[in-house]
Amino acid sequence: MKTHETAAVLVPPTESWEPIQAIRRVHDRKIGRWMPHVTLLYPFRPRVEFDALAPVLAAACAEVSPFTLSLRHFHHFGHGHGRFTVWLDPEPHEALLALHAALVRVVPDCHDTARPADGFRPHLSVGQANGPAELARFLGDVEPTWTPITFEVHAVALIARAGATPFVVDRWIPLGARAENVASSS
Repeated sequence: MKTHETAAVLVPPTESWEPIQAIRRVHDRKIGRWMPHVTLLYPFRPRVEFDALAPVLAAACAEVSPFTLSLRHFHHFGHGHGRFTVWLDPEPHEALLALHAALVRVVPDCHDTARPADGFRPHLSVGQANGPAELARFLGDVEPTWTPITFEVHAVALIARAGATPFVVDRWIPLGARAENVASSS
């Protein structure tokens, strides 16, 4: 069984959050729910299953070596009725796609992020816009002043929340590492 109170994500290092959060404070109504992140699996398994899942997730993550991501370009998803989500594109995609595929192999019921017609599309959401004019203003405000962020990805974060509380990192699953190196935040 899956829940919307957990996810497997990539979290940029906290020292790179401020430029992202500056945009989110203005444009993202979900800033209080999520830290900056790239979703890998959501919805995910309940928090009570994390201990049992950790070894199989660690084995899957061991298949993928740490890698570098850059957040350079903004894109958007259209949701119909003039609603949009604006996001940063984590590049390059190859390592993210390999990581996602490795995780889905061990928890195949958590493949919801791969359901869109074009498959899994890694992204870091920074806000929403209602209507094409608001979308154009949003992009016009952020694109000209954006300085790309580059960071190393060393682990997948399993995050959880209870009810309306914000998500927090429960544990880190390292990339390219053995299962006994799983670090719990609880």
